[in-house]
Amino acid sequence: MKNLLKVLRYAIPYWGFALLNILFNIISVAFSLVSFAAVIPVLNILFKLEKPVLVPPDFEWSFNSVKENLYYQIGNLIEQHGELTTLAYICVVIVSVFFLKNLFRYLAMYYIAEVRNGVVRDIRNALYHKILILPLSYYSEKKKGDIISRMTTDVQEVEWSVLSSLEMLFRDPVTIIAYLVTLFMMNYELTLMVIVLLPLSGLLIGRIGRSLKRTSAKGQIKMGELLSNIEETISGLRNIKAFNSIDWANANFKDTNFKYNRLMVRLFRKRDLASPLSEFMGIAVSVFVIWYGGKIILSPGSSMDAAIFIVYITVFSQIINPIKALSTAVYNVQKGAASVERIEQILNAEEVITEKENAIPVKEFREQIEYRKVWFRYEQEDVLKNINLVIPKGKSIALVGASGSGKSTMADLLPRFYDVTQGEILIDGTPIRDFVISDVRGLMGIVSQETILFNATVFDNITFGMQNVTREDVIAAAKVANAHEFIMQMPEGYETNIGDRGIKMSGGQRQRISIARAVLRNPPVMILDEATSALDTESERLVQDALVNLMKNRTSLVIAHRLSTVQHADEIIVMQKGEIVERGNHNELMALKGVYKRLNDLQAMGQ
Repeated sequence: MKNLLKVLRYAIPYWGFALLNILFNIISVAFSLVSFAAVIPVLNILFKLEKPVLVPPDFEWSFNSVKENLYYQIGNLIEQHGELTTLAYICVVIVSVFFLKNLFRYLAMYYIAEVRNGVVRDIRNALYHKILILPLSYYSEKKKGDIISRMTTDVQEVEWSVLSSLEMLFRDPVTIIAYLVTLFMMNYELTLMVIVLLPLSGLLIGRIGRSLKRTSAKGQIKMGELLSNIEETISGLRNIKAFNSIDWANANFKDTNFKYNRLMVRLFRKRDLASPLSEFMGIAVSVFVIWYGGKIILSPGSSMDAAIFIVYITVFSQIINPIKALSTAVYNVQKGAASVERIEQILNAEEVITEKENAIPVKEFREQIEYRKVWFRYEQEDVLKNINLVIPKGKSIALVGASGSGKSTMADLLPRFYDVTQGEILIDGTPIRDFVISDVRGLMGIVSQETILFNATVFDNITFGMQNVTREDVIAAAKVANAHEFIMQMPEGYETNIGDRGIKMSGGQRQRISIARAVLRNPPVMILDEATSALDTESERLVQDALVNLMKNRTSLVIAHRLSTVQHADEIIVMQKGEIVERGNHNELMALKGVYKRLNDLQAMGQ
């Protein structure tokens, strides 16, 4: 029930549609009961089981009073029009009542559709927005396939299992209560026996439902593993083929798929037990009702006659389907509960990178960026240790060092992809945590080591995230990045679709598109994280020339493995194991004959 309430909170904006559904279901149930009520006098009077009532009885809110008044009205009709005409009138009334019953039944389903689909849409929107704002550290701990599984398979499961049951959960309790009240009015003794027996069958069904939830949770986890396996296979297909690991990958997938298969077989067997079990329990209770009701009728002085008993059995038979549907709905909610919990884990994930309530807007960079006594820890390991660095406006600062020395982490802290563990980073003397996050990132253009392009046109990739950009501006940015020439050689120029992750282009071309994107934004601060790492020698020269022009009179933080690309930087920061060990320009560092010179000599030997 707790998981159902978590889903139902998304239904709050659609409360009007839900109320209409409940209202029309109540009206539908009312017409259903009216149709059954019309059967009793027809049976008793038309088939001579009871004499017509000739004197109008006093009306009271009781079953016998309603029955007597119907006898009186139908007795008048028989006296005035004859039995066959009265029967025809009753048939028309019954057909009309059933038409209205089903009309309102359809209207109830018509409005619940808006609730079901609206809730699913809102859950997907909430999940997508959440994955956009969660910190990068969250994704370093989670498998991408599992996150995709939660956004697709689990949301679909909520739609199929939980939301498909919403209509039953709104309708069937009302139907059951209305029928039970009617049965009480007809014969309270027999109905009390029914009320005792029905919960016993419900307890048995409930135990299976709880087992179903546990199995469903395991199944969703396995589906996440399957999707992760598929995503990793597609991403690493080149390596799988290169290392002759096709058989290993295939066997690994088959093993995961087999385990998922066995879990789903168990799940379906438990789920499919719901309908036959509830039907059997319903028939067992129905047989008991027939036996016990017959015992009452055959008793001397019984207030229940055969016609009322027939209608009682008819009404009781109608209560079986709502009870079965309600038990199926409970099954479905239990099955979908595991998916709800997995979705909630993402929606409730902590947003480590948060913005202050009264964050300061910042639209320009005037003086300097300062790293002041900055420490950063990741999984109990200090990645950065007591970093002190000032980056004056208009200066180019290069970060060099061996892999794992903390260069990229320093760059990631500046746009608040991560937050410092100790110390602070300041822009123009104000800690970046005090600023609006989007404004801080708006000051920066980033060209990362891993080129991220999207399955769209060249034009769309360069203008990514920007509105109302002219074609002339895009071409100018592409020329600065030395990308215009190869773009014009593509089949449709700037309107060419570059495929998934830019697969239709070479690594150097992808990097130059990424640089053109950064150039177009024209930010005051540039972060270049291994910006030339994916380029061949010729492309590197072209892009390096463009980057030199780009960084003129612009504040730049450049991370590079190739020391030749940062020799003209205003200051070079040499890092080792998360600490700054040397700093200065190229000539000063070479004269120190320390870490920088050793790195430079090693690269010179490797060329």
